[in-house]
Formats: sequence, structure tokens, C-alpha cells
Amino acid sequence: MPSLSLTDLSYTDIRESGILARGSETFPTVPSFKPLPGAATELEILQALDWSGNFATNESFTRDNIIESRRQNPYGIVHLATHADFLENDFSNSFIQSWNEKIIIDDIRRLNFDAPPLELLVLSACNTALGNADAELGLAGLAAKAGVNSALASQWYVSDQGTLALISEFYSQLKYSEKPSTKSEALRQAQISMIKGNVGIRDGKLQLTDRAFEIRPELAANGKSDLSHPYYWAGFTMVGNPW
Repeated sequence: MPSLSLTDLSYTDIRESGILARGSETFPTVPSFKPLPGAATELEILQALDWSGNFATNESFTRDNIIESRRQNPYGIVHLATHADFLENDFSNSFIQSWNEKIIIDDIRRLNFDAPPLELLVLSACNTALGNADAELGLAGLAAKAGVNSALASQWYVSDQGTLALISEFYSQLKYSEKPSTKSEALRQAQISMIKGNVGIRDGKLQLTDRAFEIRPELAANGKSDLSHPYYWAGFTMVGNPW
């Protein structure tokens, strides 16, 4: 958690919050970035989990589109599935990659996540919670300072399969827990489910704790993937308000 002066201590049930979800599978302006087939699949699974909102990939994932979409509808959750990097020696140029450009640190402050305050920002990408002395909590910490109540982000380069599994189980826990779940508890339960082997890839499907989804062949590997190793689930952390 950042300083208490930067943290909203109240609990909000966000299960009915709309999601503004954007992702990129390919990156035409940066050919060196590998494709992310899991990005579009994440958005498909969010919709299958009955989260309402605005879902789009590739050309619709731009900085201006995010600003305009949230101006039209104050979604409580923003989900970004893409490449990102926190550059420890050049943090001012650290970025989240949209379809057509890098959203650098100064741009994050201009996304108007404080008008109204965003309940949850999910950065389904690499190194988004990694920081240094100038920005201790990385891109997620800067998002918290920019008005986001909570940010879910990663501390190292993460697996596309592992990220898809963890994020999908996180949203499932958040949505379908018997009693309203805090954001940090939903993340904890998702990680526990992966440790126990209840979440993984089996027979070409992404298996969550209590449901399964068909996924693309390139994500299904050889039909089965054990995602219980900490590499797949331990990198993600909640920054800001844990409730």
C-alpha cells in the first residue's frame, strides 16, 4: 500500500462495475514485440464470466479511445492486456503499449482515471508493479497516484498462459464468491487455486476452479499445462486499496 494519505480506505463491491477492457494481440508499430494471443482470449473469458462492459482489441486500443470511452461511461474497472515495461534506469519512458503507441508515465496521468476515481486497474502485462527509488511501485504505483483506488500488476516478465489463467480465475473469484470478496482476497484465492492445481490447461481448455473455457490451440500447448509453479502466479500483486 502507498501512504494512507493516498489510499481510499472504504470498501466498494465492484461486482456490478462495468469493465472497459482493451487488448492487443499484435503490435504493428513495434514488430519486435511477440504476439499475445492470450490478450484477446482474456477479454473473451471476461465476457463469458458475465462481466458487462466495453470490450475491444487491436485498433480500438488507443489512448484517445480509452479517454473517450470512459468519458461516455464511467466504468469502474479498466483492464489492459498488452505488453508493458518498467525501465529502471529510464523510468520516465516506461510504458504500456497500446495498439499504435506507447503510453508512457506522463500519459497515464492524462487518462483521467480520477474523474471519477477508478476502482480497479488491471495491467495484464510484464513489470508493471516493478519500481525503483523514484517510482517505488512502478506503473501501478503511478496509477494509484493518478486516482486509481487499486491496481493489479506484475513484478516480472510473466507467461502468457499463466497470466491468462490467473487473471481469469481472479475475475471469477471476484464475481462468484459466496459473499462479496475484496480485490486482494480474490487475488489470494486465485493464487491458491493455482498452487493446488485447480487452475490449469487441460484437454485444450482453460480449467478454472468451477468452470472451463475453450482456448486457442497456440495457448493450449500440448493439451495440458501445470501452472502451479510460482513463476506463473506469484508475480502479480495488488497496489493501493486492498479492499
